[in-house]
Amino acid sequence: MANTYESDFYAWANTQAALLRAGALDRADIEHIAEEIESLGKGELRELENRLTVLFTHLLEWRFQPTLRSRGWELTIKEQRRRLRRHLAQNPSLKSKLTQAIEDAYGDAILEAARQTGLAEEAFPQTCPFTPEQAIDDAYWPA
Repeated sequence: MANTYESDFYAWANTQAALLRAGALDRADIEHIAEEIESLGKGELRELENRLTVLFTHLLEWRFQPTLRSRGWELTIKEQRRRLRRHLAQNPSLKSKLTQAIEDAYGDAILEAARQTGLAEEAFPQTCPFTPEQAIDDAYWPA
């Protein structure tokens, strides 16, 4: 079965699902199943970090380039906030990872904001100036 895992993941996944549904745990590839389940969880954390990165990038642009504010930035900020709230509601245990996710995402957002604005990385605060509450609050717009 491990060979199928490496050579035909689709077939392996369907076989494993059938074995689990049949209660045939003794024939299931438990180690790889556990690995895939863990991978799904990591994917949810990556999704959180990606949403935060996009949001922070646009909040930084909003704050540091006020004369260039656009409807597109505003709508992207609103969209990311909606998606973040929904993602956290669907995965409430991610709230325990929020502080680290914010730290990681903010570092990426500085690089992306510098790339998009042409400003130096040092122009942006080196620690995230947005609280988790501000990040997802539709009423919060950085001055």
